[in-house]
Amino acid sequence: MDTRPGPLDGVRVLDLTTFLSGPFCTQILADLGAEVIKLEAPDGDSSRQIPPHFVGADSAYFLSHNRSKRSVVVDLKTGAGQQVARDLAGSVDVVVENFRPGVAARLGLDPERMRARHPALVWVSISGFGQTGPWRDRPAYDIVVQALSGVMSLTGVPGADAMRLGVPAGDLVGGMYAVMAALAALVERSRTGEGRWADVAMLDGQLSMLSYQAVYATVAGITPPPQGSRHDSIPTYRSFRAGDGRELVVAANTQRMWAALCAVLGVDDLTRDARFASARARLAHEDELAPLLEEAFLRRPAAEWVDRLVEHSVPAAPIKTVPEALDDARTAGRDMTVLLDDGAGHRVETVGTPLRWMDAAPPAGTYPPALGADTRAVLEEIGYSAEAVDTLQAAGAVDGAAPAPDPAAPAAPAASGTPAPSGAGAD
Repeated sequence: MDTRPGPLDGVRVLDLTTFLSGPFCTQILADLGAEVIKLEAPDGDSSRQIPPHFVGADSAYFLSHNRSKRSVVVDLKTGAGQQVARDLAGSVDVVVENFRPGVAARLGLDPERMRARHPALVWVSISGFGQTGPWRDRPAYDIVVQALSGVMSLTGVPGADAMRLGVPAGDLVGGMYAVMAALAALVERSRTGEGRWADVAMLDGQLSMLSYQAVYATVAGITPPPQGSRHDSIPTYRSFRAGDGRELVVAANTQRMWAALCAVLGVDDLTRDARFASARARLAHEDELAPLLEEAFLRRPAAEWVDRLVEHSVPAAPIKTVPEALDDARTAGRDMTVLLDDGAGHRVETVGTPLRWMDAAPPAGTYPPALGADTRAVLEEIGYSAEAVDTLQAAGAVDGAAPAPDPAAPAAPAASGTPAPSGAGAD
């Protein structure tokens, strides 16, 4: 396959975000071919310093969501810096920010004024609770919106404490909805010439993830319990422990799959048992069915069960660790792991983009930018003279020098990571 420019080639994005929800959004836009200019404070995106894993001066957390971007350092606490930011915003197609509502305006970047001056500008605001409503001024991070949305109440096992999802879904879903908003606004702008201001709330995104559980609650008047590794509606859609101690999952959610599952497990008599004759009957008698299936799965190792079930067209898989899943991705031929190299001795392996085009190879991506590495180049591209940039640097309004590597920051294997807190941005 040939390498072609991405669908967003020619689209310029100003990234005013920190931590995770916004950087995840803008990384997707970069993977789609947009030029993403990441505006950072003099001390950088706070996530550059999240412990415990570092590659050079930057944390693995930061490196995981900032590839293929350019970094410009601007001090928004100075009037000159605010003017630079306004000039940058006026030179792009899309601005993405995840300040708390009202903070961008206090920093000289009022979305309404910017859009009045630049009607074609698409502005995407990501926040914990949206630009309107009684909670708009509250700070929010991933775990907060997971808790408020009901998602945490569904995670874990009955009788145990609620659990945060193992991935920061509050941030990631908010970032994905922000991408959708930006793309929809760009499509509309291609017809009308007018941009939009999108209001993306992380809590709203988490509520949308409730899916059928929300409708179960409203239709049946129930409080859905923690799900563990099972399904509220399908007792053969769950995990089992096999004879070698490993767990596998099975998704036998049709009558044909139920019969095939019983055949593979050697319990064909269950298909003739009236208690399990239909999906409704199996659910009504789940407490009786579960131990029978659990006992059968203990007779063989997990890998053997998976092979046999897949052979009979019953969806099944072993539960893998993160390193195991990455090992599979490296050999699957889908380029879902990407090795990035900054040319200065730093390398990091990240998860690649899941977006694929049948007529072009996925983009390789570039190493996340050093702090301020592109300040001078970007400002000169939008019309600043070299002398003007020198003056701004001398005044401390902008900075183009990346910091020296932190000798106290330990180097770490590129594939390592950390479940650090993530958020929607701060003042």
